[in-house]
Amino acid sequence: MASGPAPLNRARTTRIPWWASAPSTLLVVFLILPLAGLLLRAANLDAMVRALGRPVVLDALRLSLLTTLAVLVLSVVLGSPLALLLARSRGPLATAVDTLVDLPIVLPPAVAGIALLLTLGRRGVLGGVLSVFGVEIPFTTGAVVLAELFVAAPFYVRAARSGFLAVPAEVEDAARVDGASPWQVFRAVSVPLAAPSLLGGAVLCWARALGEFGATIMFAGSFQGRTQTMPLAIYAALESDLDAAVATSVLLLLAALAVLLFLRFVTRGATTPLHRS
Repeated sequence: MASGPAPLNRARTTRIPWWASAPSTLLVVFLILPLAGLLLRAANLDAMVRALGRPVVLDALRLSLLTTLAVLVLSVVLGSPLALLLARSRGPLATAVDTLVDLPIVLPPAVAGIALLLTLGRRGVLGGVLSVFGVEIPFTTGAVVLAELFVAAPFYVRAARSGFLAVPAEVEDAARVDGASPWQVFRAVSVPLAAPSLLGGAVLCWARALGEFGATIMFAGSFQGRTQTMPLAIYAALESDLDAAVATSVLLLLAALAVLLFLRFVTRGATTPLHRS
């Protein structure tokens, strides 16, 4: 009697061929060495603690936390409805909007900064209208928020869209049959079921905003206490205060590691940009 087809998920051999292990090892070593060098430079804990207490580091840390929190709130409030619409819509218009939302993810940050400056700057497309109301955005803390929002919000929208797509349509339909309004369906059904993806997207959005450099320096400048975020403080401190630059870099490294570990934990089984099958 003929046997059936082989199972698709049969166990694979753990033996790794030499032609795969050699370049893999080389790449892993290359990725680890710079991080190890940074941590070795920060091994002097007393010097690092003193550097973390300097005004340039504290001001940058405070500003980064405030602006990234604002970006996170705006991304969730504005991005969640957009993600739901993209998940439920079909057609050329939805495809075009979906593409435009993804564009800042691949756009060079310096280009994003120039685009914001030419749009919202004093001589920009909307600069004249804003000046009538006495509003000047470039080189202010508000400019930092807008620059970070432009580059970071798409990460949340992308993850939220994937989460809403994974919500079974029949569950939402059942809630509507029971008399739930569209808002009640969204709040009580769609959001809880998509929560892992929403949370993962929010963390990715916050991390991207925290590490933003190019768009911020082009659109907001680097003024201590007003627009100088942690990445900008690192750049400014390289010439005059290496310990402060190293201490701030270590903070960002630890934040990035915490974000990755958190994402691995909360997105198990969820459809997110870091989903692993």
